[in-house]
Amino acid sequence: MTGSANSDEDSWFRRFHTSPEAKARLVCLPHAGGSAPFYFPVSRALTPDIEVLAVQYPGRQDRRHEPFLTTIDALADRIAGLLRGRDDLPLALFGHSMGAMIAFEVTRRLEAAGTAVDTLFVSGRRAPSRHRDENVHTRTDDGVIDELRRLSGTEMDLLGDDDVVRMILPVVRNDYRAVETYRYQPGTPLTAPVVAFTGTDDPVASVDEVRSWGEHTSAGFELVPLAGGHFFLTRHQDVILRYLTDRLVDKGRAHV
Repeated sequence: MTGSANSDEDSWFRRFHTSPEAKARLVCLPHAGGSAPFYFPVSRALTPDIEVLAVQYPGRQDRRHEPFLTTIDALADRIAGLLRGRDDLPLALFGHSMGAMIAFEVTRRLEAAGTAVDTLFVSGRRAPSRHRDENVHTRTDDGVIDELRRLSGTEMDLLGDDDVVRMILPVVRNDYRAVETYRYQPGTPLTAPVVAFTGTDDPVASVDEVRSWGEHTSAGFELVPLAGGHFFLTRHQDVILRYLTDRLVDKGRAHV
């Protein structure tokens, strides 16, 4: 890789733990308003068997001085470009909410370029073909905050201090704009199997809408409904980690 490529990789991917003996690589993509450290517990739990790369989108935390990318497609283009051709380890993607949409589009791009994806794990997001008209990004600041409260419920303290929330509102609004202006373009189904996790009481992704992910792959599909709302995964981390480990570690050993 060139120095520029390495610099881009360091900007986009956070490797919280070294995994020199890893059997597989998992790229984790955050939700709207989220950042790479959301996946620190996942990296800690899966090391050393699985190398976890957590994506850091521009415009937040240590990348706060970089301009936002304003569409799902632009984000997917950059991430896929950095992952293309990586075949030293089996590659899987995990995305929650907005991250699931980006992970899907990254997988499409990787497969089109000849880079295999072992499994696409999606969480808290209806299938790309199941569109809802939503306009959170056009609301007032208070309206956006109300939506965050509606989604976080009692399962996760996303909001913290109100002043802090208002500081991150530009990030949240940009991410909602990317999500709400995305339009699925029909194409060849994925050859990667899809595992879809969903909260049974998620207000933005019904179980039926999540089940439609099965229409986007020609390989296997598994729906995993778990009790909870949009951030059900914080309550069921052990279950999800077990799925990731069972799917990736055994296949990774076979790859060696």
